[in-house]
Amino acid sequence: MLIDSHCHLEYEGLVDDQQAALERARAAGVGGFLNISTRQSEWGRVVATAERESDVWASVGIHPHEADGHADLGREVLRAATNNARVIGIGETGLDYYYDKSDRQVQQALFRMHIGVARETGLPLIIHTRDAEEDTAAILKDEMERGAFPALIHCFTASAEFARIVLDLGLTISLSGIVTFRNARELQEIAAKLPGERMLVETDSPFLAPIPHRGKPCEPAFVRDTAAFVATLRGETLDQLAERTTENFHALFRKSL
Repeated sequence: MLIDSHCHLEYEGLVDDQQAALERARAAGVGGFLNISTRQSEWGRVVATAERESDVWASVGIHPHEADGHADLGREVLRAATNNARVIGIGETGLDYYYDKSDRQVQQALFRMHIGVARETGLPLIIHTRDAEEDTAAILKDEMERGAFPALIHCFTASAEFARIVLDLGLTISLSGIVTFRNARELQEIAAKLPGERMLVETDSPFLAPIPHRGKPCEPAFVRDTAAFVATLRGETLDQLAERTTENFHALFRKSL
């Protein structure tokens, strides 16, 4: 059994075909889905899907693209949203300097706020980082010194040095369909050497469809293609990688058990 550790089931490209997409994934051997939120207005829908589907869980959080629109979101509002039994993670949150859709200072402040709630609740933090390795690493190091918290880097595309830093801090790394792309040689080298107990797989659907589905809307079933590719990189069978990443998911997201 595989788990898609990061998908957006409420996004255009999936929401109109959500039930059928879930059934296709289940038929492909996907037994769990973490439905990720990116803005407060999504929280209700994300949680409702998780309450309706027994193999779907939810996260609550604010994506860095949405930071400006949530600059005044209080810590207690986010913490209260984690009280639902189906909410098992916080995020996605983090820093995105590639698009700079929100002020960087606001992104950083909200990122630290999410970290504080993760520390208080024990729920894992789901981190998005793009073109912001230095600041992401600095914030993570600083916040870990204030008190440990569980976290993962989702859709990892950063450098080997950044991988070393976050692994040393105790984080997990999640691989998306990007690892299958022909121009992802460095990422493939990182994936081949990741500690087996610190790795997850995801789709980030409806984005980033892996080979052989490039050009199509991504869906959770495609996590099998990513997992099979990573297993080959690591000299493992798909069953071995599926078992390990599923164990890792439940070890990190303990509320899923």
